[in-house]
Amino acid sequence: MRDTAPLLDKVRFPAIRRGRLDTLQVNVGYRCNQSCFHCHVNAGPNRTEEMTAEVADLVLAFIKRRRIATLDITGGAPELNANFRRLVREARALGAKVMDRCNLTILEQPGQEDLSEFLAENRVEVVASLPCYLADTVERQRGKGVFDGSIRGLQALNKVGYGRDANLVLNLVYNPQGPFLPPPQHSLEADYKRVLGERYGIVFDRLYVLANMPIQRFGTTLIKRGEFDAYLGLLQDAHLDANLEGVMCRNLMSVDWRGTVYDCDFNQMLGLPLERGVRQRVHLSELLDDDIAGNPIRVAGHCYGCTAGQGSSCGGALKEAAE
Repeated sequence: MRDTAPLLDKVRFPAIRRGRLDTLQVNVGYRCNQSCFHCHVNAGPNRTEEMTAEVADLVLAFIKRRRIATLDITGGAPELNANFRRLVREARALGAKVMDRCNLTILEQPGQEDLSEFLAENRVEVVASLPCYLADTVERQRGKGVFDGSIRGLQALNKVGYGRDANLVLNLVYNPQGPFLPPPQHSLEADYKRVLGERYGIVFDRLYVLANMPIQRFGTTLIKRGEFDAYLGLLQDAHLDANLEGVMCRNLMSVDWRGTVYDCDFNQMLGLPLERGVRQRVHLSELLDDDIAGNPIRVAGHCYGCTAGQGSSCGGALKEAAE
């Protein structure tokens, strides 16, 4: 796996600083039942990194102490972590909104048969990755049989009320298939709702469109094909300063399975921890009583993936959201 960090570090990006911390995004491990082409985490069945109960306890203590509004749980497939359900229950008991970054096929894995009911009981917002509404396109990116499994997963979520009950939010995520920008979020969402509704009876709330980041598997593929510089140039040419105000890292902090803190999930995958004074690596335990609002955010070339065109973040397009 080629490391794109040195190439991205050479690219200048506008300086930005943190605002108020609202969201704690926690990666509980890189193990996953899928190995997707675009995955910026490089997750897969053979990854062994996993958050321990002790670090999960620290996450909950941080939510309580800092009164965090949203816990955003990701992976890998976060549901495979032994502490996932405890994190959900206890964070909800603390009054935090909980989001689960779900790949849908996990709902059919052994031991996860009651997952849809668990998520519904705890009113977890599900953010489900479905890179297209066409089977062959999804399977080129994610593997044979993934599309059908994803459809069954969505139907299971619909069955317990997701997409129908206002308290059970189901959002989907789209990624382009190659080195180009995603189409407008609003029009693509309409296509998704029409096709999934007519063919499979599926309903959902919103579609988030995300640009592919030139890191991990996708970045390596770009380098091998000689397309890395062109794709980075595309992102830079499409940059809009207006998107800088809405990037997720202003109000979100990313925590890895060990408890190390990053400005965002992408920085986590590049090994670029949050900096605090002269400290080059900060643990979540050090921030229980320390407000980092105003802290400079570590930036590099990949950050143009969040500010190009409509802009994209963990909550989808920035430009359309602002409008």
